[in-house]
Amino acid sequence: MTMTDAPEATLRRQPRLASTGVEGLDSILGGGLPADCVYLVEGVPGSGKTTLSLQFLMEGVRHGETVLYVTLSETEQELRTVAASHGWSLEGIHIHELAPGGDQLDPDTQYTMFHPSEVELGSTTRSILEEVERLKPQRVVFDSLAEVRLLAGAVLRFRRQVLALKQYFNGRGATVLLIDEAQVAEQGLHVHTIVHGVILLDQMRPEYGGDRRRLRITKLRGRRYRGGFHDYEIRTGGVEVYPRLVAAEHRRDGDNTPVSSGSPELDMLLGGGVDRGTSTLLVGAAGTGKSTLAMHFAMAAAMRGEKTAMFVFDESLRALATRSRGIGFDVESGIADGLLMLRSVDPAELSPGEFIAAVRHAVEVENARLVVIDSLNGYLNAMPGERFVLVQLHELLAYLGQLGVVTLLISAQQGLIGQMQSAIDVSYLADSVILLRYFEAEGTVRQAVSVLKKRTGAHERTIRELTIGAAGVAVGPPLTQYRGVLTGVPYKRGVAAGGDGAP
Repeated sequence: MTMTDAPEATLRRQPRLASTGVEGLDSILGGGLPADCVYLVEGVPGSGKTTLSLQFLMEGVRHGETVLYVTLSETEQELRTVAASHGWSLEGIHIHELAPGGDQLDPDTQYTMFHPSEVELGSTTRSILEEVERLKPQRVVFDSLAEVRLLAGAVLRFRRQVLALKQYFNGRGATVLLIDEAQVAEQGLHVHTIVHGVILLDQMRPEYGGDRRRLRITKLRGRRYRGGFHDYEIRTGGVEVYPRLVAAEHRRDGDNTPVSSGSPELDMLLGGGVDRGTSTLLVGAAGTGKSTLAMHFAMAAAMRGEKTAMFVFDESLRALATRSRGIGFDVESGIADGLLMLRSVDPAELSPGEFIAAVRHAVEVENARLVVIDSLNGYLNAMPGERFVLVQLHELLAYLGQLGVVTLLISAQQGLIGQMQSAIDVSYLADSVILLRYFEAEGTVRQAVSVLKKRTGAHERTIRELTIGAAGVAVGPPLTQYRGVLTGVPYKRGVAAGGDGAP
């Protein structure tokens, strides 16, 4: 073989891929399932096995393939009802129904000399193979192996039956999905060793909120795939899979020029603004102006003609628009111009994977250059377990940074004045940290702002007064006349802390 022939030979060895009909699942699989192989799709009842299988067959119909659905547990009418609920037509899908008929309840039809498995398994298998020989399909779905397991009776006979089925389809040019219930017993593991790949559909039931579903490829011979759990939803229109985010797969060359907040004084505090591709944490008590500062950044981005995506967990979009209008921000115009994209997020109904998919869509499709998460407290509540929240957030921030997106994270601390606490400490993940605090001075409650951290350059270390009015945010001069501002109860220089006066 010559050197010029080698690349062509390599291409010939690449397996043909069969799309599953689910874009996110194809992405996890690296383009689809290697064709002409047998796969197992297992999951608990209600996890979407039938829906996923129908999408797989409809994708084959779209490519002009002959497809067959062999159902041993559901009737054809039940399948058509499932399809109608998604707005689908099953035209082009051959359905071979082997569900027991009503005469099975007749005592006269019951076997007396032979065990049912000795009679029914053979006739069932013969009926399936006759239909396959007649149609010669390129895609086949068997729903489900649970019925074959019951007919087989013994574990060894069931394994032999599945192995014979695999050997029968070997070389016939058909990609086969075997549907089964999630098995933890020995019987289920026998099938795993036979098939070419396994797709596990898992369903979580949190104590509050809707069910959460996740998918995992537990086996795929001879092909790289994205491991781990991936969130998915069953919506009207089918299964929608959200691949787990891997930041290292998304790299884009970009600049790290500073981005203005729209306030010259705040930019001065930040050493010229926040740099592109960095994340900034706005942390402080409720009402200190965190969301208002974030909106200041968003309106400044709109003035530059850049898009902002805001994911709001803690207040309604109407309340956000009303509050912003009161400080001189025309949010409605920004939305109408397509420069401001607002999305209200319900933590109880949103999976982490779906949220990350929404962020990716805003950045990759809508070309958002500023992303605001308001707030991390709501984001934390959207996680199924707190132990994974920092890992997922780290991956999300790394992804946004590599694409040159400016990210603003808002975190509300517990308490108002004095010692403050955060529900989750993410200050080490953010590139910059802006602290907002209340403090008491001369009989009034005032607000202060300071920059505690900026990884990408120098910043001003003063504490300045922050005021919010009809014209927006105003940052005053450094509070050099006070000491102890961050304690919440400062005192003026030259005046004793007790207030009795001192020279």
